[in-house]
Amino acid sequence: MARHAVTLHQQGRLNEAQAVYEQVLRLQPGHFDALRLMGGLSAQNKQFARAVGFFSKALQVNPAHVEAWFHRGLALDELARFEEALASYDQVILFQPDNAAAHGNRGKILHALRRFDEALVSHGRAIVLNPDFVQAFYNRGNAYLELGRLREALADYDNAIRIKPDYAEAHGNRGNVLVELRHWEEALESYDQAIRFKPDYATALNNRGNVLKELRRCEEALANYDQAIHIKPDYPEAHCNRGSALAELKRFSEALESYEQSIRLNPDYAPAYNNRGNSLQELRCFNEALASYAHALRLNPDYAEAYYNCGDALKELQRAEEALTCYDHAIRIRPAYAQAHNNRGNALVDLKRFDEALASYDTAITIRPDFVEAYTCRGNVLGQLRLADKAMASYDAALSIKPDYPEAHYNRGVLLPELNRFEEALASYRQAIAIEPEYAKAHWNLALCNLLLGRFADGWHGYEWRWKDDEANNFSKPRDFREPLWLGEHSITNKTILLYAEQGFGDTIQFCRYAKLVADLGANIILEVQKPLLQLFNGLAGCAAIVAHGDPLPEFDYQCPLLSLPLAFKTELQSIPNPPGYLKSNPDKVALWQIRLGQKKRPRVGLVWSGSTAHRNDQQRSLTLAQLLPHLPGDIEYVSLQKELRDIDQGVLALHDHIKFFGDDLQDFADTAALVELMDLVISVDTSVAHLAGAMGKRTWVLLPHSPDWRWLLERADSPWYPSIQLYRQDDSLTWDSTFEKISAELANFQHQSGNSI
Repeated sequence: MARHAVTLHQQGRLNEAQAVYEQVLRLQPGHFDALRLMGGLSAQNKQFARAVGFFSKALQVNPAHVEAWFHRGLALDELARFEEALASYDQVILFQPDNAAAHGNRGKILHALRRFDEALVSHGRAIVLNPDFVQAFYNRGNAYLELGRLREALADYDNAIRIKPDYAEAHGNRGNVLVELRHWEEALESYDQAIRFKPDYATALNNRGNVLKELRRCEEALANYDQAIHIKPDYPEAHCNRGSALAELKRFSEALESYEQSIRLNPDYAPAYNNRGNSLQELRCFNEALASYAHALRLNPDYAEAYYNCGDALKELQRAEEALTCYDHAIRIRPAYAQAHNNRGNALVDLKRFDEALASYDTAITIRPDFVEAYTCRGNVLGQLRLADKAMASYDAALSIKPDYPEAHYNRGVLLPELNRFEEALASYRQAIAIEPEYAKAHWNLALCNLLLGRFADGWHGYEWRWKDDEANNFSKPRDFREPLWLGEHSITNKTILLYAEQGFGDTIQFCRYAKLVADLGANIILEVQKPLLQLFNGLAGCAAIVAHGDPLPEFDYQCPLLSLPLAFKTELQSIPNPPGYLKSNPDKVALWQIRLGQKKRPRVGLVWSGSTAHRNDQQRSLTLAQLLPHLPGDIEYVSLQKELRDIDQGVLALHDHIKFFGDDLQDFADTAALVELMDLVISVDTSVAHLAGAMGKRTWVLLPHSPDWRWLLERADSPWYPSIQLYRQDDSLTWDSTFEKISAELANFQHQSGNSI
């Protein structure tokens, strides 16, 4: 009967064979062959637990049966009962020490138990016993790969392929080793071979996509991920990687859809949440990004990249302290995480902890001596600390590593004017542009440097790059007008043109002078300005209508931003339009402020010692009241022309009531202009009030930092834009000491002259 069952089994008539085996076992429960063969039949039907039971009973009858131990090990492997499977193979080897298959399977089990060194020994023994044991070479290669012994892994995969050239999995894993070795093109060749022998090999297609993504061939990578997903729609890793390729292509909304699909397939897949957060960051959805990173970290608390990315999002939200904590977590998990050390430095810069920032950059560079971004960031901090020579050394180090690094050339250009090396600055900007022709910041700063040097023709043309630089235009973005931009090429006789403010108050005050030149061409002028300037500009020569920004606009034929007008008129130093006192104060407001000030008994001097903190050079241009006070002679009536007062100045001002401060009583620039009108002299740092006083023709002294704004040019004590302005420049010491000495001496002389005339 048992022999008949075996015949049925061999003929593939499994149900009939099973019925006969069961009949035999009812008659003889300890029938060894029936138990053993019933175990094999159960394994064929993928009933592995049942198979283990039959093999175990058979071995109770015949403990020395090698084949039963071997097949019991196979069934236990399928059930992931690895320790028991290992014991089964040990029994096989006990009876048959030269059983290559048992040594090979033992190595596979040890691999599953992550006992890689022991696995290597078993695979090695299998190969000694059978030098053409292709599976043993493949599996030993896998163990070497896990241990990071890449060259040995590569050799084993090569041996597996030598024995079996169409071994797709060996080609695929060979590609994985080459990826670790960063041999991208060779890795592609291995994946190509794997796919040639196994066209539906989704894993190889996915991994091939990863290599293409590393090579910035993202469209091709995307095609590979799509193929992998077509073969295996429930492949979360491929969906996630597809999202990363879309993100590289700046298709962030589509990337989010891929990450969402990955998460639907595997809600516990932390990389999908992390990468989802990155795309949300790119879409400026920082709070949503933080939530995504938090989910990734709940799934994997040791996810260094998620902490790092979380830090980046917090930094964008100006939550620098929290960002710092996240970078610290990333570094705790991965101490050699150079990018985290670098961005930790950036967060410390935001917190004004410059020495610690420099230490973080130094750590990043120690970990990665070729980390050009860290050298550049370090240079930026040294520049802020006014350590220009050391900053230059950092930029030069970056460029020695990567000569075609446009950011280092750009930052070098930003710093060189501090060293009075303007021609080199121009060359650095040009080098950055040569490497990256659309580098808006480099074009913009090249223009500013040309303007500072008085090279207006090049400067005005380059100034138009401001519209492509998000940081350059701090009042508004480019306006989406259907009416054409006018830059002087077309006749505008009997046409209506909109001239509009685009940056700060000082810029509007300086360049509104061009309205009359445009009107002289026969045009009808509509001038749009910031609301606080509206009343001041009433009556400005050449304007038919003046409107506040945000209010409805009348119809017009052409439009031009105010700071493009010098380009339209091809303004050179000798042709700067300079109408005397082109802005006027309102007589009624002057009368009201005269009452507030009372009868003048001493010379009146208006003071402006600080401007907006949003100005990119505010740290260099603004003063504190405490700095200025010791240099102000007595017997002068001082009036603050500032509307806003910083916290650091409030206590100082409270102790010096001889300085009049009106604060919020200055409702707009018309009030400020009335006060300026009542001054004998205005002393100001580089702010909008300095421009206002100059535009009114009021005698004005302007204190300028060592690296001034372009409009004040270099070395001059006067301004071609404002004849009534006298310039006092910070010297090479980068302190205000000598400037204050000059101001104090000339103010004493002014006091004497003015006192005689009162």
